[in-house]
Formats: sequence, C-alpha cells, structure tokens
Amino acid sequence: MRRSSALPSWRATLRVLSALSLLHVLFSFEGAWPGPGLQLAFRPSLELSALMIGIAAAAAWAVQGGRPAVPGRPLPGAAGFWTDGYAHRLLGAGACAIVALVVLRMAEQLAPGLLGRPLNLAWDGRHGWNVATLAAGAAPRWLVVAACVCAVAGVWLIHRCSRWAMASLARACSHSRRARLALMAAGASPFALAATLAAAGTDSYGLFAAPVLPGLARQSVMLQAAWSPATAAARLPASPAFVGTVGRLRGADVLVVFVESYGVTTLDDPVQSAALASRREALAGLLRDGDRHVVSARVRSPTFGGGSWLAHAALLAGIDTTDPLRYDLLLTTRRSTLVSHFAANGYRTVAWMPGLQRPWPEGRFFGFDRLADADGIGYRGPVFVFWRIPDQASMALLHAQEVAVRPRPPLFAVMPTLDSHAPFVPLAPLQTDWQRLSRPDAYDVTDPVAASTDPAQTPWRAPVQAYLRSIGHTFAWLGAYLRDLAPPDMLVVVIGDHQPLALVSGQGASWDVPVHVIGRDRGLLARFEAAGFSPGLEPSAPALGPMHGLASLLVSALDGDPSGSDEAARNRQARDQRAWMSPEGASGASAASQSRMPAASRPPG
Repeated sequence: MRRSSALPSWRATLRVLSALSLLHVLFSFEGAWPGPGLQLAFRPSLELSALMIGIAAAAAWAVQGGRPAVPGRPLPGAAGFWTDGYAHRLLGAGACAIVALVVLRMAEQLAPGLLGRPLNLAWDGRHGWNVATLAAGAAPRWLVVAACVCAVAGVWLIHRCSRWAMASLARACSHSRRARLALMAAGASPFALAATLAAAGTDSYGLFAAPVLPGLARQSVMLQAAWSPATAAARLPASPAFVGTVGRLRGADVLVVFVESYGVTTLDDPVQSAALASRREALAGLLRDGDRHVVSARVRSPTFGGGSWLAHAALLAGIDTTDPLRYDLLLTTRRSTLVSHFAANGYRTVAWMPGLQRPWPEGRFFGFDRLADADGIGYRGPVFVFWRIPDQASMALLHAQEVAVRPRPPLFAVMPTLDSHAPFVPLAPLQTDWQRLSRPDAYDVTDPVAASTDPAQTPWRAPVQAYLRSIGHTFAWLGAYLRDLAPPDMLVVVIGDHQPLALVSGQGASWDVPVHVIGRDRGLLARFEAAGFSPGLEPSAPALGPMHGLASLLVSALDGDPSGSDEAARNRQARDQRAWMSPEGASGASAASQSRMPAASRPPG
C-alpha cells in the first residue's frame, strides 16, 4: 500500500517551526560586544520576513493551474513544482545567497569588536589575506589544516541547513493554503510595524536585527570607488605646502617613532592609567637622566584598531586618510611629503620597517633614501613568532647602521614599532647590552618560549593586561635608548598610530592618540607649546586636531633662523596653527572620523 505524502499535522508544524528558527538564527545573530564573539539575537529580521513572503508567493504561483485540492492530499501542480529540477536549482541558488549573506553578516558583526570600526571589503579583504597568511605561517600546520576544514565544513553546513529550511517552508505552503496565508502574514507583520514606527517618527533602532543588504550595497559602492580611478580621484584633498627650511634643528637628527596601538585609553581609562603610572614615571626619569625634555599633545588618528599605514601616511603626507581609498590613490601620485621636505634640506631619509615582510613597491611614493624591511634591517637573533623582530633589537640595528655612522648628513628616520601589536606577546626581555642585539645571540633561544608560556599572561584571557605590559615595555627600551645611545641633539617624535582594538579600548572610545616631542632644545620645544602642546608625558584634552595637521605644524615649527629671529617663520606657524584648528581643518576631519564611530563604538544590531 502506497504511503500518503501528507505529514501528520504535528510533524508538519514542528518542521515549519524548526525551519523558521534555523533561518532566524542565520539572519539575526550579532556580535557579542566587546570582543570578537557572536551571540543569538531575539529580534525579528526584515530580511527573513522578505524571504518568508517570497516563499509563500512562489508557492502560490506554483499551484496555479493545478486541480482543486482534495482534503489530505497535495495539489499535483505544487508537488511537481517542488520536486522538479527547476525548483532544485532555485533552492540551491537561494541557499548560496544565504551563505554569502551569512558570511558578510559575520564579517560585519565581528569587525567592530576586532577593529573598532565598520567593515570595508575594498580594504580589509585585500589586507586581511596578508594577515591570515602571516598568522598561518606562525601557527602549527595541523591547526591551519583544522581551521580550513572547519571553515569549509561550516559553509557546507550553512548551505545544507538553509536549503532544507527553505524547502520545508515551500512544501508546507504548497500543501496548504492556510500555511501560505500564515507565512505571508507572519512575514508582513514586521514590515507593518516598521512602517508604523517610521510614520510616527519613532526610532526603531534595536527593535529589528541589523540587516545585511544595506551593508552589501555600501560595500558595493566602496568597491566601485576602489576600482574606478575617476571616482577615487575626487576623494584626495590638496597637500599642505612643504616649504621653508629646517634651520631650527641646527643639523640635528630627527627620529619619528610610531608606537603600535598607543592610544589615549592609556590615559583616559582609570585602570589603564594607574597600571602604567609607574612605567610612565620611569620613562620621565630616564629622559631627565639624559637631560631631555618632553612636550605632549593629543591628535585624532584617521583609523582605529588597525590600519597603521593610514596613520603613517596621514603624518608623512599631511593628507586626511580617514577614507582608506585616499591612501591607495595617494601612492599613485608624486606629491611632496615630510620625507621629500627633509631630503630637500640635505637630510638622509630612512624608513625602518621591521613589520614589512612582503615586497612593497608602492613605498617608492614616500621617496626614502633607504626603505629597510624585515629582511633588510639585518636582524640575526631568534624569531619572536608573529612579527619576528623585537622593537629594542630594531632600534639597536637602526642606531648601528644609520645613527652611529660617521661622517654622514643629518638623519630623518621613521620607525613603526611592533611589540604592542595584537596579540601583544611574546615580549623579548630588555637587554642592557645594546651591541649584543646586532648578533645572532641577541637573546637566549628560550626567551621567546618563556615569554609566552604563562597561562595567566595569555592575551585571550587578559587582553588589557597583555596590552599594558607591551606599552610599558616600549616605554622602558625607548627611555633606555634616549638615555644611553641617542645623539644628544636628536629630536624624537613619539606618536601612537591608533587606539588598540575595541576589546582593549572599550565601548565608546575616541580615536585620539598621544604625541610626544622629545629634545634638549627648550627654545624649539617652546614652539610646540605655543601650538598647544603641554609639558610632560600626559597631554591635556581635547585633541589639537587631526593627525595629518601635524605635518604642517612640524614644517612651521622647524622652519626659520635657529637664533629665533625669523619673523616670517613665526607668522607662518601661527597661520598654520589657525588653519589646523579651523572648522575646515579640524572639525571637518573630526566629523569625517566621527561619522564612522557609531557603528564602531556601540554593539551592532
């Protein structure tokens, strides 16, 4: 006897509810703020509602032309439609679309927790692959294979589950007109509620799950701009005027140190500020021992939680790189920069890039006399996992190969650090013998292991503590270098590239970073104080302006007669300072960065 194709009502109802629950999970999960986790959300999804209406409408169309229904039996037209090849292809395509939306949703929900800013496929997709390959190179092979298998299995599972869920709803609607009407009504209800709230002028934020399709449209616009030079050209503002001399340096070397992830959270968060108080005081003591003085300020970084190169370009080129597409476009031009400005004034220019582990032909834009990458700086000691070269060793090699060389022209050097880059471990022990850092026995071979085996110190269990240790470590070796090795007249600019990732900086963190100018020439430092810097290592709030404004300030502060009698240079400095703090120079850039902050500083969805 042939078994009836009709399911018992309780089984059919359970199947429909299971399908709807599964689709709800896929369409409405959200990031677990703060941090990189995900969690279920119990808010309706308008995209799922649209899918429900579409399935019910497709089922209604499919049964048109079939014979009248016999109680307890399906319509032949419906049964034929949902079992033929056309319907199978339709369900398969729908499942693939859901997989794509789920992956995009996962990226959009994880990006604010990891980076503190929204997703940008045009930028993050390109550089995310490089980061993934670097991590894969440092991880055990079995872990890399397991991660790839889990990723493929996860995509396959989402595809199969979403296809089963859509087929279950389609079959239920094909067998019952009542089911079609119920599914349509359930799908239309959230739209009706959203329309009612909009008509009443009520904000519905938080009532519905964050949609993915608007984000897809936004990413499409950014991708189109990245691929179209004509579209991107309009995004690049004018460069500042790199004119004048650097006479006030009197031929002194200049060292710019970008401290990775050094943000004002180290000052504004009471717990972090207290934890670093002794390290900051120790740095101040080392500067006093070296007869050096420091003035400090806050500036607004063009990026948050990552994208250090955007900060580097903002300072060196004087361009607002809040929009990452500007950075790509900038590298295709021949604009003047701080590097070319110092070169024009007789300086040797060096980029010391220990984190650069791949070819970077675009770096020709900056015009450094020497661009030393991880392989080119000559480190021969043990490899410290992710970033290979400890910062103190990098500084020792820069000093040995460039600073200590005599005779030579004055030096303008730029060095980004790595120790405070996530995951903040392992940290190499401080070495008092700086010459040893140039040798193969720079560190004991067990040091990289010993620095990362304490379970209580692992960054995933205590990310803030690991971050603070890395910043304190940077203070220690930098202070020791300025006391023990640096030329007496060297001017040092220490600046954070961006705030640490949101897991460390917390919810609602600003985009501000500290900048310190260190030197012995009190007259020169007084020019920075006149521009808004304050004495000491703790800058006062608020931020002076966007980071790219520092380029013009440096040019103005260093320009003129070293005797201090150049009236034209003083007037130019005052003019540039007014322009930097004007609504167009500061507030405009602030608005550009703050426009991205809501999604970066609050839980999405």
